[in-house]
Amino acid sequence: MPFSHDEAKLIAGYTLANYERERNTTKAVIASIPAGQEEYKPHGNCMCALKLAFHIVASERFFLDGVINGKFASGGEMPDTIKTSADVLAWYEANVPPAIDAVKALPGETISQNIDFFGMMNAQAIAYLTLMVNHSVHHRGQLSAYLRPMGAKVPGIYGPSGDTEVKK
Repeated sequence: MPFSHDEAKLIAGYTLANYERERNTTKAVIASIPAGQEEYKPHGNCMCALKLAFHIVASERFFLDGVINGKFASGGEMPDTIKTSADVLAWYEANVPPAIDAVKALPGETISQNIDFFGMMNAQAIAYLTLMVNHSVHHRGQLSAYLRPMGAKVPGIYGPSGDTEVKK
């Protein structure tokens, strides 16, 4: 169902407000990666914790940039300077908020335009904001499942976790 310019702008505002709340939880999960465990992965087919953390934040910027530019481009390579979860979080804070602000400033005509996604799908820009949130939440859950085997505590995500709940 295509959205009008006004509907797309309204939905984008709601989606971005929700996304900004989710970012706080994402930051807490990334911050929980223990020092010295950045290369941990539970299986050979999995990304290591540090690469997964960077994938989450870089993908958010990728989706935001696609909406801003009206097209998607390859990229998202992890800079060599990123060695710790603190480095990922510093990159996240430096690179993602300006893109959020830029999307918030877009007119409804831009938010409602169709954008091709590498020939795999063609949808209104608003759909990619929703996809961005879903993608981040999915991979954040994946990363949170790495934490206990790495010796870390899992922060509360949608309420307390078994590690943050007060035991009676």
